[in-house]
Amino acid sequence: MGAIHLIRHGQASFGAADYDQLSSTGIEQGAVVGAELLRRKIRFTEGRTGSMARQRATAEIVLDWLGAGATAKEDPRWNEYDHVDIVARHGGGALQDANDPRGYQEVLDASLAAWVRAGDDGPCAETWPQFAERVRVALADLVAVLRKGESAVVFTSGGVIGTLAGHLLGDPAMGLLQLNRVTVNCGITKLVTGRGGVTLVSFNEHAHFEGRAARLLTYR
Repeated sequence: MGAIHLIRHGQASFGAADYDQLSSTGIEQGAVVGAELLRRKIRFTEGRTGSMARQRATAEIVLDWLGAGATAKEDPRWNEYDHVDIVARHGGGALQDANDPRGYQEVLDASLAAWVRAGDDGPCAETWPQFAERVRVALADLVAVLRKGESAVVFTSGGVIGTLAGHLLGDPAMGLLQLNRVTVNCGITKLVTGRGGVTLVSFNEHAHFEGRAARLLTYR
């Protein structure tokens, strides 16, 4: 069997002028998950990262922990959905407010649900079916290059991870709308590959943010 470890990026800069940057907490989270992967002594033969700044920065921090030879190829198919476009088209264009993150989350949740319902007829530049297919194919292409016993690491986002977990459980939309909401920054989701296909064996592992590191546990 092969294994794929999906890592959600560290905390981004919610409410800032440029959301797509790691916060100081996000940088610390990257170091913690890097140390966790090093502790597991997994030899990664393939690495991927989306092209978003927060994904690439998380990859750089983690790969620095894993040492020489650890690399991740940039592949924009692992990028998150465009939350700005989705909220603009389905949520009245609400802006992130650092003083009211819960209020923005409610708008985003409703907007994502409307995005899914709109299907191929949605007004966004990328529709829900296009997004779901994009990430499904990205995973399939990665699985295709893994040989028996090899492992891969992917630095991506909560919507991608939730959708893929849902896909493997038979309901991608459920994954986006429910699993996505509980993904932890720098949490680990593990998939295994074999003759029977791809199987979800763990979702959103975050024991590395317990104990002394509990202050670093975040969901956005």
